[in-house]
Amino acid sequence: MNRAIWAFGIILLLKLVGGKPVSAAVVGGRSGRCKFPTIYNFGDSNSDTGGRSAALLRIPLPYVETFFGKPSGRFSDGRLIIDFIAENLCLPYLSAYLDSIETSFRHGANFASGGSAIRLGGGYSPFYLGVQISQFIQFKSRTTALYKQLSRHGRVHVFSSNTISLIMVLPIPKDFSKALYTFDIGQNDLQYGFLFTSIKEVREAVPSMVANFSIAIHQLYDQGARAFWVHNTGPIGCLAVNVLNYTSLNSGNLDPNGCVEPLKLFLSPHHQRTPQPQNEVVREFNRQLKNTVLQLRLSLPRAVFTYLDVYSAKYSLMSKSKSQGFGDPMKFCCGSYNGNFTGCGQIALNGTVIGNPCNNRGMYISWDGSHYTQEVNLRVATQIINGSLSDPPVPIEKSCRYPGSVNSK
Repeated sequence: MNRAIWAFGIILLLKLVGGKPVSAAVVGGRSGRCKFPTIYNFGDSNSDTGGRSAALLRIPLPYVETFFGKPSGRFSDGRLIIDFIAENLCLPYLSAYLDSIETSFRHGANFASGGSAIRLGGGYSPFYLGVQISQFIQFKSRTTALYKQLSRHGRVHVFSSNTISLIMVLPIPKDFSKALYTFDIGQNDLQYGFLFTSIKEVREAVPSMVANFSIAIHQLYDQGARAFWVHNTGPIGCLAVNVLNYTSLNSGNLDPNGCVEPLKLFLSPHHQRTPQPQNEVVREFNRQLKNTVLQLRLSLPRAVFTYLDVYSAKYSLMSKSKSQGFGDPMKFCCGSYNGNFTGCGQIALNGTVIGNPCNNRGMYISWDGSHYTQEVNLRVATQIINGSLSDPPVPIEKSCRYPGSVNSK
């Protein structure tokens, strides 16, 4: 690229360095539509766009082949809810912070990692929410420091082409306070507890989960974050892997849609745990999470919080699966179950792929028994983006400001 063009570009970028945190409402334009320049996401496999795959174990095809055609580290056959959010805001898909290949953080970064939990030791990944927040703080600090360092030099000729290339894939410091901060985390805290502790311990841990979530929000607020988009947790008891891993002792252990309400964990013919009302505990977590968001609105009045009822969207699809064009919600597209699970894409000892996907993916709710298909992610995203399942009830393009006096409620 012509040196003069590089120079002109870097001068424009340096003019954008710095800036104090602003009210989230400043993000909105005259049209009333919020103009979020960047997204920063924190979460687990429901919104991981390559973090776990880059850091721990590569997620191969047939994952994501419905849309991306090549491995992208997503736990679905295609796009996730966070991808549809980015599309709606006219932003590129988020690169995983942990990925170093072909990544750009110009319009945000994804700190989510599959298996992550809110609390340390509460999930299946070392990248719990506290670590994700620390990663963001370091990312912001180093990005801002680089811009400031370059602005002090003053003369363009001191910039190497490598330095300029780096600047072009990093966010503009002023955009950190104008970004949308999204969260989809908590499922693994509950799931891990269901498997390895008692139902009583899971219930008692919920206040600690939401308290740690609140701490994370305050940390981001101190860094200038102002617009927060919080997903609640979906119906864990409706995941095909849970229903198939558990065996009911009587019909009262399943709800009318076949979800675990309570159900006993099947360990062996002679060893079973006590009933665990999974979805009921999830709803209690969501209730306390929403109360925490309401409290945050009062304690952080310069911020804007949108709470999304993902649970209702997913459960509705489960309960109305046939009328919505899906088949049995407890069947999954990729992999199989015949007393033992064959994982999606699983390879036998002789090298043969035995965990093959189905052909009619759009008719399945569950992709691999634990995660949803692109079709479900699209339908859920549509409902939460248009504001029909959000509190306050505003579409995402207006979520940088409250309608009326929400903070006074």
